[in-house]
Formats: sequence, C-alpha cells, structure tokens
Amino acid sequence: MPFATPFAPVSADSSTIASADSCTVLPVLGRDVTVPLVTGGEVTYAALDHAASAPALQRVWDDIAAYAPYYGSVHRGAGYLSQLSTDLFEQSRQAVAEFLGCREGDQVVFTRATTDSLNLLASALPAGTRVFVFETEHHASLLPWRGHDVTYLDAPRSPEQAVATLEEALHAAPAGPKLVCVTGASNVTGEIWPVRELTAAAHRHGARLVLDAAQLAPHRPVDVSELDVDWVAFSGHKLYAPFGAGVLAGRADWLLAAEPYLAGGGASRTVARREDGGVDVEWHENAARHEAGSPNVIGAYAIASACRALRAAGFEGLVAREETLLARLRAGLAEVPEVKVLSLFGDDAERVGVLSFVVEGWNSSHFAAALSAEYGIGVRDGLFCAHPLLRTLLGAESGAAGECGSPDVGSGDVSLNAIRVSFGVGTPDEHVSRFVAAVRSLVRDGAKWSYRTEAGRCVPAPAAAE
Repeated sequence: MPFATPFAPVSADSSTIASADSCTVLPVLGRDVTVPLVTGGEVTYAALDHAASAPALQRVWDDIAAYAPYYGSVHRGAGYLSQLSTDLFEQSRQAVAEFLGCREGDQVVFTRATTDSLNLLASALPAGTRVFVFETEHHASLLPWRGHDVTYLDAPRSPEQAVATLEEALHAAPAGPKLVCVTGASNVTGEIWPVRELTAAAHRHGARLVLDAAQLAPHRPVDVSELDVDWVAFSGHKLYAPFGAGVLAGRADWLLAAEPYLAGGGASRTVARREDGGVDVEWHENAARHEAGSPNVIGAYAIASACRALRAAGFEGLVAREETLLARLRAGLAEVPEVKVLSLFGDDAERVGVLSFVVEGWNSSHFAAALSAEYGIGVRDGLFCAHPLLRTLLGAESGAAGECGSPDVGSGDVSLNAIRVSFGVGTPDEHVSRFVAAVRSLVRDGAKWSYRTEAGRCVPAPAAAE
C-alpha cells in the first residue's frame, strides 16, 4: 500500500488551468516577470526559448513546495520522513511509466537529463553492437555512441527518405546486435520524425530503437507501447519541471545485463570482502542498478507532477493551441521576405512549437541580442548543439566555423548561426504577437542600440557618457 502522505498534490482544477482562445493554457512560473529594456523602461518578459529549458509549471512548483518540509533519505531510513520519501520516489516512477504507456516489464530509470540517459544506455550496449544515427540529431543523441561501431546517416529531406535511408543501412549491416537512435521532434526545426515507421524498419532488421523525446514529450503524447520503441529518453527541464532530472525508460534486459552505469551505494545489494582481499558485489536487478547514490527525489517528483499535469490537461487541447500559435508565427514571419525559415521536410511537415530561421543581412547573435535588449524577448541563437544539422540546413561546408557567438557585428560578417524561437503550454498569445512585431521592426528599421562582442557573445554596448 502507498505510504500515507500528510500533504496533497495540487489538483488540476479550474484554479490551475486557464483558457485562451478556447484552448488549454497551463500557468507557469515567471509569467509576470518584468525585465529592463536598454532603451528605457520595463516590459513583461517573453520566454520563447522552451526548447532549451521550459519554465516550470506552477502546479509542479506547488507540489514541490508541499513536499519540501517532508524531505528525507530514500531507500535507507526507518523514520517516517524516509519512508514517505521512498514511497513518493517509487510512486513518481509509476507516474512516469503511466505517462509513457510503458509495457509490463519495462523499467523507468531516473537520470540527470536526456544526455545522461543516452550515455547510460550507451554504456549498457552488448559487445559488438552497431549503432545507427542520423546526422540531424542533437549532440546528446549523436555523441554518446562513440567507442562503438557507429554509422552516421545523412540528413533526409522527407520522412519517407528517412525510413528508406535507415532500411538501406540496416540491410547492409552484418549480423549482431544493432541500435537505432532517432529524435522524436527536431530541436532545430521542430519537425516531427516518423518514429513509428522508423521503429518498424529497425525491428524488421533485428535492430532496437531508442527515442530521444526531449522535444517531443512536452508537445505530444509519447506512448512506448503504441510507438513500439525499445527505449525513450527525455529531460525534466524541457517538460516544465526544474533542472537536474531526466528519464530513461524501456526494455530491461540490456540494462540488467550491463555493469552499473555508476558504482556505489544504491546500485549494490550486497558487498563482501574476499579472502584474497578483494570485494564481491551483487548488483540490484531493477532500475536501482543504474541509480547509484542518493537519488534526486525532488527532481523525480517534479517530473511525475509535470506528467500528471499534462495528462490531466489533455494533449488534445494543448496541441490545438500550439498549432494555432505556430500557424500565427509562421504566417507572420512569411510576411518578412528577409527571413528564411529552416526546414528539412518542407512547409507541409508536422511540427511542434520550435522554429529556427536566419535573417538576410543580420548576424543571428546580433538579432537575438536586439530582441532581448530592446523588446524583452528571450530566444536562442547559435547552432543549438546540433552542428552537423545546422551546417546542412545552412549549406555550409563541414569545415566551416561553428562558433555559437557573434563576430564583430559591425563587420557585416554573417557567421554560421541561426535564431530559434520556441514556446509551450504556458506561452501567452501576446508573446508570439510581440515577437513577430519585433522581427518586422528590426528588419525594417534596424536596431535602436549599438552592440559589441564580449566574451564571445553579442551584447549591448555601454551607453555613451552624457
């Protein structure tokens, strides 16, 4: 039986769910924060960098605050708070499993983030495993497989080409264990990948597939059973929970057959000295095997709270509102000829609320700095930890400079970088409208302030002395 909790998680009722344009809007932290403008005055901050880190849901923060006084050690203590915290931690694991539609026997391992999850899986691959990954991946899912036999696949220009490219590569591969790593939604273009079809192709050739759902899970339902993926990884800080926790969920066999990701307390069941002076260890045969050390209980509980909030709100309404905002954003940018939106699959591709673009005649770092300093709008500029993909989208040579900072903005040099705008379940309509208006104004009238490069970043220059 679950351990009785003296506090109640916040319910997803009318006090925590608002409505705009007849679609669901979830309250998030920071929605009323004001920031100074370099031109004078203040404005409500428009947080349009959800693809990097989304603001925490108010419900998540309230749940954390309710639990905080009852903080206790996990899996070790006999006291009331330890027992309560242990039960809360394991209930959080179950809530995540339900959110992901996990199969019987699947394991939910709490990690630090998507990067940590995929590095964990990389450490658990059977000897001789061949890994297949598209060059379009975020570095978190592109780089962990180094040290294995990796086939890097060229960027496809349609979902159908993605499936065909994978089929061809798997068909040519020799026998043995194989793993495919693929994103669910691009952190650069927002385009949704054909996960179900790619999984079917992988399974036809005896391969397994891990889904990087860091960008997909905050925007669309991710059902492990329906998609038939073998593993899924995502981060709490993109799913409206605070930093520091993530999830790897899926099949148990490779995870249980591998040495623990980290060796230490929590991963071990028994430890005994041998007569020869060595140490014998018996490792856990469950998720704890790869959760050495005292776990991030608050992080796990925050992810579970976010999962419950999204399920309670219903993805149908969330998706409908996101599509409305995305259509408004794309239509507004389409009216500015100097703006080029980046895409792999074309205008008709299904997308989440993530969009990247470049502006003719502008260095992207300069443009992003002006959006922040003059309009109070926070976006991302650079290569978004997806350097090979950006080089492909921008038509750059593989050896082209890939620094994320700005060159001297007065030089006219437009370096290899782009601007990314991204939003989510708590984004007000006004933030998207203000962003589109700011883009038009900057392109038409230019920046109102002077900027310079400082420590690799484009920043407002100090005001001239009077």
